[in-house]
Amino acid sequence: MRFLPIVGRELRVAARRRGTYWLRSGVALCVVIAATWIFLMSWRDPPREVGPIIFYVLTGASLLYCLLAGLRSTADCLSEEKREGTLGLLFLTDLKGYDVVVGKLVASSLNALYGMVAVVPVLGIPLLMGGVTLGEYGRVAAVLVNTLFFSLCVGMFASSVSKSSRKAIGGTFFVLLLFTAGFPAFGAWLGWRHRFAVSTVESLFALPCAVFSYAMAQDRIFTAKQSWFYWSLGTIHVLAWIFLTLASLIAPRSWQDRPAGVRGMRLRERWEYWCHGDAAERKWFRDRLLDLNSFYWLAARPRHKPAWVWTVLGLLACVWVWGILKYHDEWFNGFIYVVTAILLNSILKGWLASEAGRQLTEDRRIGALELLLSTPLTVPEILRGQRLALQRQFLGPVVAVLCAELLMLTAGASNSDLGTERPVWVWVGLAVMVMLVADLVALYWVGMWMGLAARNPRRAFSGATTRILILPWIGFAIFLMFVALAPPDVQAKLDWKHFLGVWFALSLAADIGFGIWARQKLLAEFRIVVTQRYQPSASMWRRLFGRPDARGALSPVAE
Repeated sequence: MRFLPIVGRELRVAARRRGTYWLRSGVALCVVIAATWIFLMSWRDPPREVGPIIFYVLTGASLLYCLLAGLRSTADCLSEEKREGTLGLLFLTDLKGYDVVVGKLVASSLNALYGMVAVVPVLGIPLLMGGVTLGEYGRVAAVLVNTLFFSLCVGMFASSVSKSSRKAIGGTFFVLLLFTAGFPAFGAWLGWRHRFAVSTVESLFALPCAVFSYAMAQDRIFTAKQSWFYWSLGTIHVLAWIFLTLASLIAPRSWQDRPAGVRGMRLRERWEYWCHGDAAERKWFRDRLLDLNSFYWLAARPRHKPAWVWTVLGLLACVWVWGILKYHDEWFNGFIYVVTAILLNSILKGWLASEAGRQLTEDRRIGALELLLSTPLTVPEILRGQRLALQRQFLGPVVAVLCAELLMLTAGASNSDLGTERPVWVWVGLAVMVMLVADLVALYWVGMWMGLAARNPRRAFSGATTRILILPWIGFAIFLMFVALAPPDVQAKLDWKHFLGVWFALSLAADIGFGIWARQKLLAEFRIVVTQRYQPSASMWRRLFGRPDARGALSPVAE
């Protein structure tokens, strides 16, 4: 048998897909557009000063993309095979663990790798503009590729030990967060607590952190600490191979369904008791939900979901208590208020976007939605049940966050240092609170439609957040570009009210437009989409010109 036969097959399959080439071209085009936007925003500055700005902004965004690539590409590849019962079929052949793991790694992450490879040549544009040396360009490119490999291997490891997509993605995120922020934070605390040489201790614990290696790659730091850069790069690379090796060893042994031992059964019973209660509690809870809506009972059976949201908010509250005890009155400042509000809003929006369509995605995958539609349960009742489940999980936390933001808004407005900027603070704070509610409502509708139409929850989450949270900011960036290119007399006439109004209008328009679109889609095409199988969608040109696609009938479900 040939070495790594699955890898060769996946490379041939990817070479025949048009999406492989469209992705590379699309990523390169997006990076060029972003670089052009930064250049036009700073067109009055010398190119030698603009070049480093373009370079660091693009590489910083690329580093974040590389860190999160494992969540999207590999975190659920093996666990999905386990849920569908197809992973064991591969091990009935002569394939080894590393054959399957490396093959799935290539199959799942090829597009992510092609996207990163497409970015690296575009990063050479700032090199030609000046301000960035060839050595710095090469070191940063090595950090990006190394970080991408590390993130993908972490995703493979989490997928090999998990069967649930939620656990696999959560485990990947936890490991990435541990190495990126946990170890550096622990090193900083250890150096401060024991009065060690803080810089040395922080550097030792920051070696597995991709952000640390990215910072060490910069010329002004690399010239003084060359060894730290190479040690960090090597540590991350070795860790990636360790996670990939562990996944290769675990995968052949984790796909079988083994009966749990006595201890495992006890732990499972305790977990089930904590999630659902005893028999009497489960009956009471089930009867209460069924009286309201049948699908509400199906979507809200895990009683612990609201507890997880409250737990995260409680951890953030503990951070606030720690800050007050340590810094006292210095903790109460505008910067802390803004960071807290951004963090709270991002958590709630991202969490609701991931939960809005998850139940529909899973039920459609296993065929449960088709069975539900054969009952007297109507589509509006299904949508209402999902709304009640989300309301039970998020309504209390959303109200608490709005109250906290209102308190921070009032405390910040009472600060005498604001002076003439007090109206800016008040109106921006009110706009952010209004958009929190509007975005959550829009994410409910768009998330449900994307969850119904997408193949897996990850694609549903990406589709919902792109439409509601990302597109308005792209429109606002275009507005800022036109302002930067406008004559000075036009720029002088614009103040904070115009910028806030444009951002608020774009965000609200996206919420209303996509929310109405998703609601109409759900009410009109719910039954059609549920009864269709997953199939590739028609090409863009055939959709535009209305010609029948050679691959079959047009499906609303994207590949």
